[in-house]
Amino acid sequence: MAIEQLTMPQLGESVTEGTISKWLVSVGDKVNKYDPIAEVMTDKVNAEIPSSFTGVIKEIIAKEGETLPVGAVICTMEVEGEGTAAETKQEEAPKAEETKEEAAQAPKKADRANKGRYSPAVLRLAQEHNIDLEQVQGTGLGGRITRKDLLKLIESGNIPKAGGQPAASAQPAPQPTPAQEAPKAEPAAAPKQPTAPNVPVQAGDIEIPVTPVRKAIAANMLRSKHEAPHAWTMVEVDVTNLVAYRDSIKDEFKKREGFNLTYFAFFVKAVAQALKEFPQLNSMWAGDKIVQKKDINISIAVATDDALFVPVIKHADEKSIKGIAREIAELAAKVRAGKLRPEDMQGGTFTVNNTGSFGSVQSMGIINYPQAAILQVESIVKRPVVKDGMIAIRDMVNLCLSLDHRVLDGLICGRFLARVKEILENVSKDNTPIY
Repeated sequence: MAIEQLTMPQLGESVTEGTISKWLVSVGDKVNKYDPIAEVMTDKVNAEIPSSFTGVIKEIIAKEGETLPVGAVICTMEVEGEGTAAETKQEEAPKAEETKEEAAQAPKKADRANKGRYSPAVLRLAQEHNIDLEQVQGTGLGGRITRKDLLKLIESGNIPKAGGQPAASAQPAPQPTPAQEAPKAEPAAAPKQPTAPNVPVQAGDIEIPVTPVRKAIAANMLRSKHEAPHAWTMVEVDVTNLVAYRDSIKDEFKKREGFNLTYFAFFVKAVAQALKEFPQLNSMWAGDKIVQKKDINISIAVATDDALFVPVIKHADEKSIKGIAREIAELAAKVRAGKLRPEDMQGGTFTVNNTGSFGSVQSMGIINYPQAAILQVESIVKRPVVKDGMIAIRDMVNLCLSLDHRVLDGLICGRFLARVKEILENVSKDNTPIY
């Protein structure tokens, strides 16, 4: 019998850590290879960790709710068989004769080696904020610097520059804007949530623990608002013809296809078509350059009672309205069943949010970082409008666009919205194929 270690896997590109949200096994349980052993949440997705071995759970190291870097040991297993990595280490241990001094130096060398390995996300943040990584003390495995470490430094305003003093730790604090003077760093450790002051709790108050999902949402929203200068614009669209067309075929479509033909599918298709004509909106800020993405992958916001997920419709410009409607239904079902996979959340280049589904008529969305814009599709309402010199009751909808002003300016965004408006106002049976 040998003891094997199971570690935190990397559940997506640029993911550097994960949170154990729930253990699915206990000490002493027999587990087969590929059986799920725990549920893990990252800033991108919820997923199950499969076992890498067949054996018995020996020790559970990571606690539920604990966040660990990729590669950290989460549990150990007693595994049958020979020639495992654990046995090899045990056999080689007596051969390695080290002095006490050498034994003490080995972890330090490993720490220095790990610290010098930076992920693309860490390098990008360091470049954007002029952070001297040599002066940052990482909290990741073996002293490795994580994205979370840099975000805490950025929030604190205590950013180590070249030639300055090394940062003792990455402690969060409010981040100043360029027009403000950076506040002096407090010597005491700041709380993990800089926006959460000491709130007095009185009798009858209810304290609700912050879930890992909510923590990830908070971190992503803070990062987006912190790094991207948001601007906002809106147009109103007459979708009377779209509503009439969709309503005339929705029952037949549902009977034939087995899923709903929603208004939202028409909006996603119109956005994808406009992005082909205005690819500047399909871009991302990358420090010293702007990356204009080739693929048009539309992220759609799907909410549950206590969380928000953003799965992706890949190559939306190449799909029919029917194909988009199918993916919307499938992705929404995955979110609500907790079955989203990491690949379902990756690769988004532009986000469309169906805020109208809960009655909103005007809103300003927070950009889905590192994308450059997000479009809020508001509720379709009947309103009196002037058409051809006469007052008429029409189906109207507001489209609200939030944009990263580092990447985009008002002129191109106005033209983009005007094109989306044109497409939607000309939807009809003759020029808008569903299949």
